[in-house]
Amino acid sequence: MIGYTTLGVKDMEAAKAFYCALFEAKVLVDIGRLAMIGKSTEQPMIAVCIPHNEQEPHPGNGVMVAFPGGSKEGAASLYNKAIALGATCDGEPGPRIEGQFYGAYVKDPEGNKLCFFDFS
Repeated sequence: MIGYTTLGVKDMEAAKAFYCALFEAKVLVDIGRLAMIGKSTEQPMIAVCIPHNEQEPHPGNGVMVAFPGGSKEGAASLYNKAIALGATCDGEPGPRIEGQFYGAYVKDPEGNKLCFFDFS
């Protein structure tokens, strides 16, 4: 259902490196102030950009982008990889919602909140 999600950043090169390494993906589209990262344009992508209005990017309060981990171990693995790449912990991996949901939360180097999850 989702084609891509865009996150405002200050440092395009650092953001591209972080998300390409995190998801073992590549930059599929790069128009200078915006880059779309993924494995295929036929699959959901993450885009990083310098805001169009050229103002400072600000992570939204209550805004979070969630990525499926494929399993609890996969969610924890993405969390650990993100931390190793410079993200900060915003909720260690573990069960949530009475054990029906497993989530791991980080803030990327620009402060954008990410979740890696599993519903098994």
